[in-house]
Amino acid sequence: GIKHTNPIAVGDHVKFSPYEESESIKGTIEEILPRDNYIVRRSVNLSKQTHIIASNIDQALLLITLNNPPTFFAFIDRFLLTAQAYEIPVVLVFNKMDSYSEEEKAEVAYMRSIYEALDYPCYEISCFEPKDVARINRLMKEKVSMFSGHSGVGKSTLINALSPDLNLRT
Repeated sequence: GIKHTNPIAVGDHVKFSPYEESESIKGTIEEILPRDNYIVRRSVNLSKQTHIIASNIDQALLLITLNNPPTFFAFIDRFLLTAQAYEIPVVLVFNKMDSYSEEEKAEVAYMRSIYEALDYPCYEISCFEPKDVARINRLMKEKVSMFSGHSGVGKSTLINALSPDLNLRT
């Protein structure tokens, strides 16, 4: 009776029965505990099913860039509506600020003014500025956070800056 393409998602809390096999511990998931919230997208191939992206999220950080790649209002608005429908607060993170001209910075300020008027917190950052990374780190303290955004907006770069030991491919 599951109407999802994946019954278990990142962030799920489960009851797990471990058993040992050689040097690794393996086991069986016995039960998926109730979710506080979750965010989905429609399955492309199975139109009547949804794909749960993540669950039990305290906040979603949407990374936005003006170019390389561009993030358009329609994409931001669609993400905000989806998150709101599942009661997930969103923080808008305008990334790559170090690479923008004065004209592009003015465009970010314009976009930011629109979303701040709607009570969405907005941050302007560069993943290469330690003070900006520290601000995001404080924002995430004691919260389960989900990163989202187009490929190339700097999600992995930001995660590497927050936790260098991960050494994610960018």
